[in-house]
Amino acid sequence: MEPMTTRLNKYLSEAGHCSRRAADKLIDEGRVTINGIVPEMGTKVIPGDEVKVDGKTILNDAKKRIYIAFNKPVGVVCTTDRGVEKDNIIDYINYPSRIFPIGRLDKDSEGLILLTDDGDIVNKILRASNNHEKEYIVTVDKPISQTFVQRMSSGIPILDTITKQCEVQKLSTFEFKIILTQGLNRQIRRMCEYLNYEVQSLKRTRIMNIHLKSELGSHRDLTALELSTLNKTLKDSKKSIE
Repeated sequence: MEPMTTRLNKYLSEAGHCSRRAADKLIDEGRVTINGIVPEMGTKVIPGDEVKVDGKTILNDAKKRIYIAFNKPVGVVCTTDRGVEKDNIIDYINYPSRIFPIGRLDKDSEGLILLTDDGDIVNKILRASNNHEKEYIVTVDKPISQTFVQRMSSGIPILDTITKQCEVQKLSTFEFKIILTQGLNRQIRRMCEYLNYEVQSLKRTRIMNIHLKSELGSHRDLTALELSTLNKTLKDSKKSIE
């Protein structure tokens, strides 16, 4: 009977070290070894192999994964590079074990961001083709017109593309809700700027079925129901949350 094998990039992501994409980069840079040998891309790991990154052993055990929802304040940077940004999200949360954010939220925006130690789920949630919804509440600098709502929802030319059609709802004179299924760089701010509006505040309130329920600057574990629903939503991906 053939021993169970795991592709090296999947091994590293399931171990919570990084995403598969980041693992591929580490492998390509020759920073990963299996039993002391630098492997080729696509190499598989079998039980008993010793995998190291930069000389540090990476264990892929069956521990319970961490999934938390954080209410990010303005000023916190969504990076794991603790040496570059003093206001990085990892130091701010100060979680007792290694976690990393799923996606990002601009420094000058606040609200919901998910963090995990499960590197394998990151690309599934972020993959643009999956059309996962993200909901925001936005305040702008001048009264919101019906034309603004219509144009925002039908698509805006930014970053050499046209944004996907989306749901936009006026909430008050200066405030609107928008639901996106893509994540272009500073997308909402750029869309507003194109229409000569300036964003005053931007808060993400939902990612897929996960809603913002914690106080600003605090985090919570995802509930069993949230994980179950998320799992069903991601069922068409190659790996589900366990």
